[in-house]
Amino acid sequence: MREAGLLQMLCEKRGDVIRREAILDKFWNTEDDYFASLSLDVFVTKLRKLLSEDESITIKTVKGVGLMLIESQ
Repeated sequence: MREAGLLQMLCEKRGDVIRREAILDKFWNTEDDYFASLSLDVFVTKLRKLLSEDESITIKTVKGVGLMLIESQ
């Protein structure tokens, strides 16, 4: 599943920005596709909703660059 793979990728590189192009390439086999990009946004929204009860974990969008998972304690 792409959601699980995306979450795993973010966890493995937590604290680091992962470029959108790298995520799209890995899970959609493209680096610049409008519909794949929208699909990624939907998956991120779903993951944020699932993780919303745990305030120590945040998926941050770095505008124009990518995503990062932030852990606070």
